[in-house]
Amino acid sequence: PMLSSFACAVPGILSARAISDRRDRYVTILVAPLMSCSARLPVYVLFIAAFIPDRPMLGSWLGLQGLTLLAMYGVGASVAIPVALLLRRTLLQGQSTPFLIELPSYKWPVPKVVLMRVYLNSREFVVRAGSIILAATIVMWALAYYPHSAEIATDFDGRRQAAETLPEATRTTTLESIDLAEATAYLEASYLGRAGRFLEPVVEPLGWDWRLGMAALASFPARELIISTLGTIYSLGADANETSSDLRSALRASPGADGEPLDTPVALSVMVFFALCAQCTSTLAVIRREMGSWGWVVLSFGYMTALAYAGAFIVYQVTESLGWGAVG
Repeated sequence: PMLSSFACAVPGILSARAISDRRDRYVTILVAPLMSCSARLPVYVLFIAAFIPDRPMLGSWLGLQGLTLLAMYGVGASVAIPVALLLRRTLLQGQSTPFLIELPSYKWPVPKVVLMRVYLNSREFVVRAGSIILAATIVMWALAYYPHSAEIATDFDGRRQAAETLPEATRTTTLESIDLAEATAYLEASYLGRAGRFLEPVVEPLGWDWRLGMAALASFPARELIISTLGTIYSLGADANETSSDLRSALRASPGADGEPLDTPVALSVMVFFALCAQCTSTLAVIRREMGSWGWVVLSFGYMTALAYAGAFIVYQVTESLGWGAVG
């Protein structure tokens, strides 16, 4: 289950069914999301490329960027061990039973049985987990869309009318820029944007400004959504991805909590936060299905969010005090 979770926590959690002891199975389910899944990789790639210099560290085969990426994968695994031990000694304490599996003789699977199992499990996931995922996605969309200010619409309609009088050579580019700026204005004025500003004092100790805070909130359904949200915030469009040089440049020029441009400590803070946080509706939905209680979901989300905040806080404060902001 733990190795499977490096690709995605959902199959890792589902494979924990093979563990017969309930306490061990529950511990495995609760710590499996700490493994760095593939959804975290775009976040690492974006911030490493933007803020970590490409310097050789261990000879010519591993640079500082590669070492940072490796460290991010190690963060979750190293934290999972003490968390599992703590859970086993507190909420899920009890004597462990030996984990023995008798391997049967291998046989070719019957296609009909395989297809039926795939159909039944897929239907169960779509009906149970899919409904939760859909509801969370709709809520986040509504928070990012409303209230759709009429003043913003009027302002940008006027800009478009003015742009229509420009020469054809510059008209298309100008109109595209207006569309991107309008999307940014709507997002900043939305309930999600207001929540980002409201939570700015909370994320300020992490080196973040309200934009990063809002992007983190928007990524609740899935971690990788932070990238498209940042693309919208910086008027680059929601299609911006982790390889976008414009998005990297915008991040480097963006002011942080102290008013200075974002730097390496802030990037490390963001990456550690996403290495430990529970920003994945699919994972939470599967935890609910496998453990049968919303209480375990709240526990999982709560302890991972607390770990993520504490880890990001420690990393930012330590690296900032060491002067890593000058790394470049």
